[in-house]
Amino acid sequence: MRRYINTIKFLKPIQIYYRVYYIIRNRARKIFKIEYKYSKESNSNTLKLQKSIRVKSSYSNGEFSFLNLSKRFDKIDWNYSRYGKLWTYNLTYFDFLSKIDDISLIYDFIDNIDSIKDGLEPFPISLRGVNWIKFISLYNIRDKKIDESLYAQYYILMDNLEYHLLGNHLLENGFSLLFGGYYFRDYTLYQKAKDILFKELDEQILSDGGHFELSPMYHQIMLFRVLDSINLLKNNNDWIKDSNLLEFLIKKAEIMLGWLDAISYRDGDIPLLNDSTKDIAPTTIELFNYAKRLKVERAKIKLKESGYRKISKGNYELILDIGSISAKYIAGHTHSDIFNFELKVNGKPFIVDSGITTYEVSNRRDIERSTKAHNTVEINGKNQIEVWGGFRVGDRANIFNIVEADNYIEATHNGYGDILHTRRWSFYKDRVVIEDRLNKNSNAILRLHFHNLISKAYIRKHIKLNNNRLNFSKYYLSDGFNRKIKANSININFTKNIKTTIIVTEKKII
Repeated sequence: MRRYINTIKFLKPIQIYYRVYYIIRNRARKIFKIEYKYSKESNSNTLKLQKSIRVKSSYSNGEFSFLNLSKRFDKIDWNYSRYGKLWTYNLTYFDFLSKIDDISLIYDFIDNIDSIKDGLEPFPISLRGVNWIKFISLYNIRDKKIDESLYAQYYILMDNLEYHLLGNHLLENGFSLLFGGYYFRDYTLYQKAKDILFKELDEQILSDGGHFELSPMYHQIMLFRVLDSINLLKNNNDWIKDSNLLEFLIKKAEIMLGWLDAISYRDGDIPLLNDSTKDIAPTTIELFNYAKRLKVERAKIKLKESGYRKISKGNYELILDIGSISAKYIAGHTHSDIFNFELKVNGKPFIVDSGITTYEVSNRRDIERSTKAHNTVEINGKNQIEVWGGFRVGDRANIFNIVEADNYIEATHNGYGDILHTRRWSFYKDRVVIEDRLNKNSNAILRLHFHNLISKAYIRKHIKLNNNRLNFSKYYLSDGFNRKIKANSININFTKNIKTTIIVTEKKII
């Protein structure tokens, strides 16, 4: 009961209201057999769009591949659930549309729409709407069947906006409604989109440009949507010329680009912090190139409100986390990873975040969000932050006494109650020194996770601890969804203080 109370108390009243409202409304509709119509008379308008970012097609010769899992259908099962709900969602997003012949897949979906379940939830409708409109516009398709189905889906979306979740879900609803408004020249869809985007982007994009759910991967996705919306407004002002919305979106894109530039490594990779993994979002380089085509500049920003810091010194780059939960009421992508960090040497990953392989509620999901899966200190076998249920967060920690100087950063958190953990990173040209201090003797474990190509011999040579032996173990490093690799980690027991020196002078790391 305590866990539920500690989770629910952070929700906004609007979330609680809509959760209750949707449950009662849906039950009433079942009783009275009220159902949606899947076709709606419409007047569409072909949109003009500049070249966007083309997602690599996940469909070929009858086989769909998402999240590193593939399935060939004789007849497509749009409700296929064996690989989990996220895979089913991806099947219905339709971001695999790449050639004119793929129109047959849209027809198949429409022909089976009255039996579709997960794919008619608001989130997949939102993504599918944008993908269908971009595909239709690319190939200048005029098709009454598609238009009338899509228009009906937009009004199902309007009736189920994700106010019970908020965060990136409601933003996706807003971006999609903007596309639907322009495509169908529907002022109702357009005005709702505008209301959502102004309010949510102002709240969700922090002053330093980071998305408030603090996942670099989701930041890339949200930035992609902002850039697509700029593309839409810039090239289709013959219906509504909304200079206020366009200017607003450009300003958000500029600081979001600045944040992405600040958080990315020199090679363009992002740190896999919180819920981030490979091959889901457009890359940093793709987003920068897209912004350039749209003539959107990158703002110069300094990492601050998002809680991340990047240190580039000599031949290493270190990204660390001293931030609290920003999206308090939608913390589902949060990990228990206070004072976590990643380290690249000569452009190669050395100390890494273990990443994620699944969103399914499972033991694996619990482990990947836990303190023990990150490069920080676990005390008494507990998590610093109470992560549970796949996407739930209960008790949270406070971070305080933050001190930032030219050559060190220090902060303290109280995630273990009256046991306070202070970490100081000191930065030198040839080494990084990490000092962990507890205010009282405790059963503590320092863990560091290494890239799978880093050998034990290399670790012994480059990790030095005062009076502590390196205890090695294996862990699973994410190589994307549903794919993991065994790699080395070290687990060091200590009671009050421990000092770790990481040597970063050697040119060859892998």
